Amino acid sequence: MPSSFDNPYLGQGIAIDTPLARADATRVGRLLAQCPHHAATPLRDLPGLAQQCGVAAIHLKDESARMGLGSFKALGAAFVIACDAADHAAGEEIAADELSDRTYVAASAGNHGLSVAAGAAVFGARAVIYLADTVPEAFAERLRSKGAEVVRAGETYEESMAAAERAAAERGWTLLSDSSWPGYTEIPLGVMEGYLQMAREAVDQMPEPPSHILLQAGVGGLAAAVARYARAQWGDGPEIIVVEPAYAPALIESVRAGRLVTTEGPVSEMGRLDCKTPSMIALASLSRDANRFVTISEEEAAQGVEILKAHGFATTPSGGAGMAALIAGLEGLGAEARVLAILSEGPEDG
Repeated sequence: MPSSFDNPYLGQGIAIDTPLARADATRVGRLLAQCPHHAATPLRDLPGLAQQCGVAAIHLKDESARMGLGSFKALGAAFVIACDAADHAAGEEIAADELSDRTYVAASAGNHGLSVAAGAAVFGARAVIYLADTVPEAFAERLRSKGAEVVRAGETYEESMAAAERAAAERGWTLLSDSSWPGYTEIPLGVMEGYLQMAREAVDQMPEPPSHILLQAGVGGLAAAVARYARAQWGDGPEIIVVEPAYAPALIESVRAGRLVTTEGPVSEMGRLDCKTPSMIALASLSRDANRFVTISEEEAAQGVEILKAHGFATTPSGGAGMAALIAGLEGLGAEARVLAILSEGPEDG
């Protein structure tokens, strides 16, 4: 059963010197419309799985085909780059080569890098993506197919991130990360603002407000963006539950400590969520907006993927982690619960 911790900072948040996640999605859809394949993703009803889990309804926001890239992360970096293009055009029509003099650099395990690569290609910019040696070559090939240059650096994501930072500083490139730290907040705020498109669609598609919202978290960008928008639209009604791997409990341990901490643990099969240090912005925002934080085991994540597949939804342990917590027997959800969850990515070979 998932381990749970009630948030003692609900409504006020941990005091951290950082801006908070934004809730205004006004310009997001307008700018993302500049990107090919931009369209709303579906909200799926799962009555059979709801019955199996003992709840009234499950509504699953399916991001497995988002913008042809297969993940919610398609929204974030592409939006930041679209904003840069709009600013560069100074209100005029945005040209296809608007950012031909710009290079964006990022570290990634695949999906964030794909968004950087695709967004750069739309506006004529260059994308350089740093990958750890442990990232499968299949991801590197997908990045190259989107026009990105791939550089291998280090054995871990943290080492590839450090290499990307150095390259940005030495070569005058724009570092486009989906995490935040002291002195680096504006771009990750933009990435999270891009994720508001997903939240806005889900709110519009829901037949009525949910009683519970399940949000998986790595550094916490998705969870913070959706939680902020949900609070702005639905107030205090829904219980917002953040789900992390037991091997990477960065947010739950930071909330326990009342400050940002770096955790340690084995490598998780929930690879996109295997982040040992949370985003500073996400921590500040979620400590205000989330009701509780839970962790799930590797076995619970794997079981969740198999059950979702049996119901017609192929994903990864990361993509199905929120639902995996519910399937594993998440406490506090009764027979009247109406659950909103996110399938954040398709299968790895998708």
